[in-house]
Amino acid sequence: MSEAIYHNLAKVLDTLPNGFPKTDSGVEIKLLKRIFRPEDAELFCDLRLEFETAQQISERTERPLEGLEEHLSDMRKQGQIFGVGFGGVKMFKMVPWAFGIYEFQLPHMDRELAEMCEEFGKVYGKQFFKNKPQLMQVIPIEKEIPNKQQALSYEQVSNIIENSQSFAVFDCICKKEKRLLDDGCDYPLEICTAYAPIPGIFDDADRYRAISKTDAYGVLDKAEEAGLVHLTWNVESGHFFICNCCGCCCGVLRAINELGINASDVINSYYFAEINSDECDACGTCKDERCQVNAIEEGDDAYKVIRKKCIGCGLCVTTCPPEAISLVRKQPEEIVPPPKDEMDWYEKRAIVRGVDFSRYK
Repeated sequence: MSEAIYHNLAKVLDTLPNGFPKTDSGVEIKLLKRIFRPEDAELFCDLRLEFETAQQISERTERPLEGLEEHLSDMRKQGQIFGVGFGGVKMFKMVPWAFGIYEFQLPHMDRELAEMCEEFGKVYGKQFFKNKPQLMQVIPIEKEIPNKQQALSYEQVSNIIENSQSFAVFDCICKKEKRLLDDGCDYPLEICTAYAPIPGIFDDADRYRAISKTDAYGVLDKAEEAGLVHLTWNVESGHFFICNCCGCCCGVLRAINELGINASDVINSYYFAEINSDECDACGTCKDERCQVNAIEEGDDAYKVIRKKCIGCGLCVTTCPPEAISLVRKQPEEIVPPPKDEMDWYEKRAIVRGVDFSRYK
């Protein structure tokens, strides 16, 4: 029975729009066994992608209410599901493998789990990044967006912060995983941020460290100084995180650098960098120190941007000594607006993948 429930859980996760592909080695089942007890896996399969209270789950599934909230709270603590509290009322929902269960394993990540995630990630990435909408969108460094090029609200990092009332910082799961595998980098570890529209939501969180709005801006400044790319969910509204990513550890950027997947298939972006060859002094700072996706190459007399690789993050612009680089907005026909919100993203992704996840809505 216990073996069957893990295969059923894998099937449920693969039915969700994000997917959970089968591997030849069966590492995906090993992952689920490591993260879920059989009773947790069984309960997960009865949840939905929308928030519900224990009472609502009990009524819908005919599960006994006694002990259910405690079980769900424990699953939230184990990073198996997402849970929040509103005025003393606890609500829970299932989450996909990514963004979701994988990232929530931050407190539990050790070398064994890191090795399994690394092995599975190679298969997961090939499946995940061949489908759209993309999971992430680039938020360019805001001060580098030319005034004449009007940025929409979801393209502005300040919009996400100003529309939030709770703020938190946490370790980057990708960098932690790579360090456990003795293949880490020197970029800051506690560098990713979370946001919520409700005050105090992170005060008692175990995966996050609550910070102020001012601190949140400070984390993003630190990320920009270090040369990390701002990425958030590819939706117009409802953003609740900003990851600050390097090309050597980030599972998203590694899909470009290591799996060879086209940048536009991996990440949604609205700008590209452009180097003025007459002003470039060929110092190499942009290519050697700032670009996380190898989108800049050396020319005869100046460096140049490889347009199809550029993700428009603006990192190269900020440190160009002769100020020879600028961000340019893509043409309207090149821009694909993101889905409206979380559920719209799921709906669009499900159509592309050809899966019916209506049972879990």
